[in-house]
Amino acid sequence: MFPEEAEFVDRLGLFFELLGATRTMGRVYGWLLICEPPQQSLTELAEVLSVSKASISTVARQLLDGGMVERLPSSNRQHLYRVRPGGFTSVLETQLSLMRLGIEPAEFALSVLGEDRAEQRRRVEDFRDFCEFCTQAYGDQLMQMWNEYRKRKKP
Repeated sequence: MFPEEAEFVDRLGLFFELLGATRTMGRVYGWLLICEPPQQSLTELAEVLSVSKASISTVARQLLDGGMVERLPSSNRQHLYRVRPGGFTSVLETQLSLMRLGIEPAEFALSVLGEDRAEQRRRVEDFRDFCEFCTQAYGDQLMQMWNEYRKRKKP
């Protein structure tokens, strides 16, 4: 790995940390974005990133489960991983769908909070409304806007 590539990989690791993921996850994803060939085994990833194979295996599974990478068939026993086209979009879709899950607990809280607890009800209503906004209005529009943006960017 060239020094500039290492800097990119490390910067993406820090970015992933800001998002609440691990630095190693960001570094693996970063390397898979720029490596040649575009598919890498766990052994190759561990070697180039100087991270244990066990850690790489855990991160690869998380990236696979998140839809950010895909596993490819291989002629030997080692699995190969590469970035799944549009994979980062699935992260946003997952986050938006998780926001939907916040609506039900908020509705429950509103059903048990008495009318005499107006301040608490207001806070819960704000939370519920935010979850609804993110998933109903904003979520669908954001994904549509992203798809339109990508079409404009690609000749």
